Amino acid sequence: MGRWEPNARGRLEVAALELYAERGYDQTTVAAIAERAGLSERTFFRHFTDKREVLFGSGMVLEEMLTDSVAGGAAEASPYDLVAAALEQAAELLDGRRPIVTRRQAVIDAHPELRERELGKMTSWADALMTALMARGVEERLACLVAQTGIAVFRVSFEGWARGGATEELPAIVHTSFADLRSATVTPSR
Repeated sequence: MGRWEPNARGRLEVAALELYAERGYDQTTVAAIAERAGLSERTFFRHFTDKREVLFGSGMVLEEMLTDSVAGGAAEASPYDLVAAALEQAAELLDGRRPIVTRRQAVIDAHPELRERELGKMTSWADALMTALMARGVEERLACLVAQTGIAVFRVSFEGWARGGATEELPAIVHTSFADLRSATVTPSR
């Protein structure tokens, strides 16, 4: 494949995940990733700051999508429903990338520093959701509570799915998890 071919970012991502699986994350260099992708190291650094970012580079795109979803949600929607809808939308995007996401999760699970980075990404998403809710007039404490809870629901759903423990599609798992939480918090009538 020539250096001029499109989708350099995607090629680098695939090459990195292949090498992480073959050699291990710690033994894989940026030079090896670029070579496997048929690109230069310089091209690698145009897309990613380091080899960790191959695993986390799309986080900001998803974060922006989450905040846009909350901002554009129905005026009458509850904060809970806005966050659930935003995270279901993120799940739809990730669902189409399951082979890559599954390999990515295996690399993250094997390295404590990468698990820490993943938690940082989730914290950033929660902060962004909280800010988006507050921009809609939701009180700060409630916005924080709903955003943090939403991320916890998403994380449990996502990790089970990404580790190959679920046959359902991710959006359905996220939807069911939010419904389960809602029903678990409602006191049954007597």
